[in-house]
Amino acid sequence: MKNSLIFTVTFLLYGLCVSAQNTDRQAPQGFDVERKDIPHGKIDTIQYASKTVGTTRKALVYTPPGFKKGEKYPVLYLLHGIGGDEKEWFNQGKPNVILDNLYAQGKLQPMIVVLPNGRAMKDDRAAGNIMAPDKVEAFATFEKDLLNDLIPFVEKKYPVKKDRENRALAGLSMGGGQTQNFAFGNIDKFAWLGAFSSAPNTKEPTQLLPNPQDALKLKLIFISCGDADGLMPFSKRTSDYLKKNKIPHIFYIEPGGHDFKVWRNDLYIFSQLLFKPVDKTKFDGFTVLGTPAATNIRNAQYPQILPDGRVMFKVKAPEAQKVQIDLGKKYDLKKDADGFWTGTTEPQSGSFHYYSLLIDGVAVADPSSETFYGMGRYASGIDIPFDGDDFYALKDVPHGDIRIKNFYSKVTNSWRRVFIYTPPGYDQNASESFPALYILHGGGEDESGWANQGKTNLILDNLIAEGKAKKMVIIMPDANIGQGGLRNFGERNLQMFERELKESIIPFAESNYRIKKGKESRALAGLSMGGIYTLYAGIQNSDMFSSLGVFSSGYMLPMLQDVADKQYKFLNENKSAFSSNVKNFWISMGGKEDIAYENGQKMLKELDKIGIKYSYRDYPGGHSWPVWRDSLHQFAQELFK
Repeated sequence: MKNSLIFTVTFLLYGLCVSAQNTDRQAPQGFDVERKDIPHGKIDTIQYASKTVGTTRKALVYTPPGFKKGEKYPVLYLLHGIGGDEKEWFNQGKPNVILDNLYAQGKLQPMIVVLPNGRAMKDDRAAGNIMAPDKVEAFATFEKDLLNDLIPFVEKKYPVKKDRENRALAGLSMGGGQTQNFAFGNIDKFAWLGAFSSAPNTKEPTQLLPNPQDALKLKLIFISCGDADGLMPFSKRTSDYLKKNKIPHIFYIEPGGHDFKVWRNDLYIFSQLLFKPVDKTKFDGFTVLGTPAATNIRNAQYPQILPDGRVMFKVKAPEAQKVQIDLGKKYDLKKDADGFWTGTTEPQSGSFHYYSLLIDGVAVADPSSETFYGMGRYASGIDIPFDGDDFYALKDVPHGDIRIKNFYSKVTNSWRRVFIYTPPGYDQNASESFPALYILHGGGEDESGWANQGKTNLILDNLIAEGKAKKMVIIMPDANIGQGGLRNFGERNLQMFERELKESIIPFAESNYRIKKGKESRALAGLSMGGIYTLYAGIQNSDMFSSLGVFSSGYMLPMLQDVADKQYKFLNENKSAFSSNVKNFWISMGGKEDIAYENGQKMLKELDKIGIKYSYRDYPGGHSWPVWRDSLHQFAQELFK
């Protein structure tokens, strides 16, 4: 492998059509070039009396090829940007050419298109300081002009269908913001919405749609933006809000910036969807590009995630002979003439996934992604969003801190690192002390796991802000102890960690942080391997913990059969003391697909035989971080009450 290898990640052009009309996903070459051999529509200038502005205003009107006054047509109102007027689309966007070509191909429902001046003021020219407050305010005033003056004029002068199902609104930049503001605010007037590269005039989503389910009345919500457009956040926040509230919509991301190359393509795509049936179940597969993963490093655009969970990669490795993505399953990438290797995965489950680049068989971390210690080494990671992941979102609530400390362990005779979460306000009130949760990572991971992959701080911040969990300190130690690997994992490791916990970790935490002492203020939990440590240390020392949390775990059989038998015997002989001490024995699994499920079920049967009470939760997702994040989210709500 050459030192000059450059790695980047991007998405391929792949997806599904939205309607039975096989709408293109990107305009082909020549789509905006005038053809002499086809029928053409007509562009006229109209003047209408605006009571809103108190003057006569102008607009352009496009009537389609073969326009007949005896027929009735749906109408698209197409809005310009902050520096334009009623002629901007005509001069730079070529809507008549684009639509004429589509009509000739039989791809368009006949419609009238109105191109108004969205700056509703007496001097509505795009001159002088276009950002002056009165000119910006005029774009908001246009809502009244549109609804009360322009639409009535068009419906009186032209043979148009007057119901909302035959009225569409779309616009670019400032006009995209107007489109969202006006259409979402007047769902009784518009059924089709197209917001291209919406500008900062776009209202916050909760203002646009205080009752999100109202948007279900719209036939189509089409929000688009170029991937290099600095205004992307305004489009994305609306899409995120709609997605959160399960409102079907197209979030169409395409190559490009804030310019007419993008907006011509938007008009080409959007116009083909209008005034005909659309299949909303295919909206998620419509976009050209995806959004950069939240796990990308700063300013890295790739990898990206498509709405249906597919991930697409583009890696520059001109000297490589073979490049793959290992995302649980290996995906071969294809090389182009410029040395870029491209490929698309199948839809991935909503989850945190480790992945690697395989360059000529060598597994390497993707430099465009954050790295995480997992699989026994540092690897790249990608978080695929899913419905229900809001509980660990970064929100506007008081936040605690993650602190990283080192302490010397007399058990291992070495320096050990620990991550510690302190709750919001910890440093403000030096007289307040807190209960403590000691939480352990799984095999192949380390003390950073619960902080990084587990999002412990965000989960607790949100729970505390909602009043659902007590403020607590969370100690995340390194549970790797003794000789590593499954072959060396056994009772000696369990005994060593039990000593480490009792003789080093707890004393260090309680002497350096304001932690309440005593079992009523102390809990222990862990996932997978950490769950086995929790079982061993918790059962042997029930007088130290009031709560135990075992996530995706159980004794690994047959390897730990002897350990399990000893533990069950100890529990049976000390059932009364254990039940009296441990008020909350909480066990969870990631469903039947969890690799620990069988061992976990066998453990539950043994606990039932002994008569040990426990709480059990199944959360689908297998042996994965979303399951363990959910486990912490649920378990933390039960602690110290």
